[in-house]
Amino acid sequence: MTAPPHEARPPGAGRALPDTQRGMRRRNLARVLHAVSAEGSLSRAAVAARIGLTRAAVSTLVDELIRWGLLEELGPERPGRVGRPGSALAVSGRGPAGIGAEIGVDHLAVCAVDLRGAVRARAVRHTANRGRAPGPVVGELTELVRHVVAEAEREALRPAGLAVAVPGLVARDGRTVVRAPNLDWHDTDLAPLLPADWPLTVDNEANFGALAELWLGAGTPRDFLHVSAEIGIGAAVVVDGGLLRGTRGFAGELGHVPVRPDGPPCPCGGRGCLEQYAGEEAVLRAAGLAPREDPVGLLAGRAEQGDASVRAALRDAGTALGIALTGAANLLDPETVVLGGALAGLSPWLLPSLETELRDRTAGPPCPVTVSGLGSEGPLLGAAHSVIRGVLDDPAAVVHG
Repeated sequence: MTAPPHEARPPGAGRALPDTQRGMRRRNLARVLHAVSAEGSLSRAAVAARIGLTRAAVSTLVDELIRWGLLEELGPERPGRVGRPGSALAVSGRGPAGIGAEIGVDHLAVCAVDLRGAVRARAVRHTANRGRAPGPVVGELTELVRHVVAEAEREALRPAGLAVAVPGLVARDGRTVVRAPNLDWHDTDLAPLLPADWPLTVDNEANFGALAELWLGAGTPRDFLHVSAEIGIGAAVVVDGGLLRGTRGFAGELGHVPVRPDGPPCPCGGRGCLEQYAGEEAVLRAAGLAPREDPVGLLAGRAEQGDASVRAALRDAGTALGIALTGAANLLDPETVVLGGALAGLSPWLLPSLETELRDRTAGPPCPVTVSGLGSEGPLLGAAHSVIRGVLDDPAAVVHG
């Protein structure tokens, strides 16, 4: 099984390999590693059957991946199989780790994920980042990265790369934040501010959230529109298993689609943007509540208790979301819309009015809406898993560079 295509990868990972004997070998190493990763455990014979190579060829590739610490043998397969039992293989729980980081308006987070997809270390710091200069914010993030890496290294893991999710537009160079209105950052190259120890990728948080849904979500199709919210609202479009980025890499800015052109001003410079009606702060304001830690928990708790002001605010937010999503659905015709982040936690009160707008305004049959099981963890997990996907796509690059 091969990985779905994507662009959020550490430099050098997943690159096109030349049609040479060496390039073919590197592709076959990736095919073996992907096959074992997808199944959890497989014998050499089973890998050979899945990828269409001889057992001898697969055995040579497997031995190399074991030497590199990317595969390990678990012992004889379970009894009941016909013939001589083979040794079951699994991706290693030690060795390369993906380090994911997230810069939020009100928090910083870092995690380490091993090749098996397990989170092995994690750190979160709640802090107000709006209006702060990038240097101090990234300095705090670096402290968390160092802490998580040290914890991972105690478990025999080594970082294969660092991927950082940010709430803003990121240039195609994978390091420059062109504009992050809710942080008030402009044209900020994060590479000089972050540790230079490992390959770096910076990307929009919505893109990483969508990739997490693609890779980790249960039954997620390969064509969908992923929309999530915190202070702002972000979206990402996945087409045939890959991100639709647009010419400059800025596709998916649903939060700045105007739903009421004469509405209140937005930090982006426009008026009546979706974020001004369905972002966390907008909903709190409409409900008459002051901003505080865990706004989703606050809103959900009040809504469950029947608070009429909160329910009305969430209903109006769902209406605004529905209006914006109708335009996206009519334009893109996705298989489904996935609600993630804060929207997932508030979906019981958002969905009725949201789905009404989609039903009444969509030109064709209304696009189905599903709720992500990843919630607010999506961007952080997507960032870490993008590094892991890079290892699976080209394991030789991790070992030889």
